[in-house]
This record gives sequence, C-alpha cells and structure tokens, in this order.
Amino acid sequence: MNNNIKNIILPLICALFIGFFSAAFLLKGETEYSNSERRYLAKFPELTFETISKQDDNFMDHFETYSLDQFPLRDGMRTIKALSEYFIFGKLDNNGYYMQNGHISKKEYPQNDKMLDYAAGKINSAVEKYMKDKGCNVYFSLIPDKNVFLADKRGVLSLDYAKFESDILGRLDNVKYIDVFDMLSADDFYYTDQHWKQENIIPIASAISQGMGNTLKDAYETVKLDVPFYGTYYSQAAIPSKPDEIKYLTNETIKSCTVKRMNDLGAMVDMDMYVLEKTKGLDPYEMYLGGTQAFITIENPNSATDKELVIFRDSFGSSLAPLLAESYKKITVVDFRYIVGDIACSLIDWDSTDDVLFMYSTIILNNSTSMK
Repeated sequence: MNNNIKNIILPLICALFIGFFSAAFLLKGETEYSNSERRYLAKFPELTFETISKQDDNFMDHFETYSLDQFPLRDGMRTIKALSEYFIFGKLDNNGYYMQNGHISKKEYPQNDKMLDYAAGKINSAVEKYMKDKGCNVYFSLIPDKNVFLADKRGVLSLDYAKFESDILGRLDNVKYIDVFDMLSADDFYYTDQHWKQENIIPIASAISQGMGNTLKDAYETVKLDVPFYGTYYSQAAIPSKPDEIKYLTNETIKSCTVKRMNDLGAMVDMDMYVLEKTKGLDPYEMYLGGTQAFITIENPNSATDKELVIFRDSFGSSLAPLLAESYKKITVVDFRYIVGDIACSLIDWDSTDDVLFMYSTIILNNSTSMK
C-alpha cells in the first residue's frame, strides 16, 4: 500500500470512528442512572463564562467526567477493560475487584484505625448512656468479609484479620464477644455479592443465640426464589459471572411474627419479614427485612419467654435477625447508618430490654463514617 492510499485510509478510519461515536453519543441521549454501577451518572455541566474561566473545577473538568459517564457502550467497555486487566496485563485486580474460586470480591485494605476509633466510640457511647445501668446483657459479634478466605489465594493485599479483631475488641467497653470467625468459609457468601447466604448461617445464628443464653430448636423450610441474583460486586466489578441463587428460610415462628418498620414520618408501619417485591429491584438481597431500614420491630406472639433483644447491625443482620426471633418476645433492629444513634436509643424501652447485640462486618467498621 503506497503512502498516498495510507494518507487517505487512516484519516478516513479515524473520521468514521469519531463520527460513529459522536453520532451514537448524541442519539443515545443522557442516561440518568447506571443500573450496572448502581450510581447516578454525571450530567452535562453548566456552560457559563465563570465555569470556563475557572482554573480548577472548571467546565472542562466536569465535561470530561460527563463524557466518560455518558459514553456509548460504556458497560461493554467496562467489561473489556476488566478482562484485559486480568488476561492480557496479568493484574491481580481491576479497580480493587478481583475473582478467586468463582467469587468476585473487593479488596479491603489497609486497616483504618481512625474508623475503628469512630465505630467503637459510637458503640461505647450507646452502651454507657443507655444500657450500662439498666442491667442489659451486651454482646458484640464481628462478621468477617469474604476476603479473609480469598485474598491470600489471589495474592492481593488484605487486612490482618486477627489484628483487626484484637484491635476492635480492645476499643470496646462492657461487651461480651461472640466469635463466629471460624464457623464461616468463602462458600457461605454469595459469589457475586459481599453478603452471606441466609441458608448457610443457621450454625451462626445458633452460636450467637447460645452466646446470649438461648437455644434454637426450630427447623426451617428453605424457599428458593425464581430470580437470578446478580450482587453488587457483579455490577461494580464488570466481570462476567453466573448469577447466584437467592433463598430464604421460614417456619411457623417466622410466619407468625408481626414486623413493623419506621417510615419517613417516624411512624411504625406493617411490613413483611421478607419483602419479596424487592427481588424485582436492583438488589434482591434487600428482601431480607426490607433492606435499608433504620428501625424495625419483630414481635413473636408464640415466644416461650418475655425476653426482649435489641440488635444494632449493618446489612448482614437483615438475614440473621429473623432466625433469632424464636427466642424472644420482641426484637428491635437498629441500623445506625440510617438513623442517629441517640434518636434510635431514645425510642427503645431499656427497662424491658434483656439482651443487646452489636453485630457489624469488618467492611462497615473499617469504613464507619456511615454510622450516624
């Protein structure tokens, strides 16, 4: 091919490439929300003399973000990038996400001592102010993220979990520790998500119940939902993977419970233990206790005792709390990420409370600014 033909063909290919994606960009229109990334995408920035003339944080800075967010075929490009990072460039992870033994996981490193200080401060303050003088039995359980079972095998950096456990316990006052670390394995977690599978945590529920002086005796029926479950790691990592199965456990105790949640107006309204409508949304795991709920009560009319339990938890507790209902007349479930601690604690009758359980994952404790 002579130089004259090259000089024609190469610019033509570039012009066609630019023209195609420019036209696709215009025809596609602006996408408000990315279902795969589960976030709102950048909107076209304001075009004024002021935004153009600014040296920092100017129009072009925002336009670059906008163009990347709104680029045609973005999801496909993300997948190509992820696969290239793994199989062409030999990287251990892609933007912090990696795959090992079929599991998609996200690196959690390094340990953030300031976050542990903050989380422990929230817990200690609540115990000191509301529980210490009420005779409540206060327990704490630490839930490991699945990196503890996967990171070393992949060769990616991860927390020193023994140190993390020791450091958080050393910061907590007046709590009894219920250890569940050695009872879990990678396969107790979803392949495409960070959470554990409810059908796999009956031994965990039993151990926590025993740690609080109870014994779980009820059997469970496992119900498999006919929906593919693509967890949050699947969409964020852009790594092709088979969907998980999602199931829930039920029995006569769970079916007989009355469950209420606090709505946006502060009123307690009825809800289901398992909100099956949530399985049609972006995150089917939110079916457990309705997902992001600040304040929930579970009342068991057939309880053999009058005992009451308060659980302070993150999303892992959503699938565990129903399994503890057997032992208590009432369980109050609180998520400090969605309600200020003092407000939540002021709504609880501490004179009637027998047991208190703080259960948090290493992920939340190492990123605890979400706790209010």
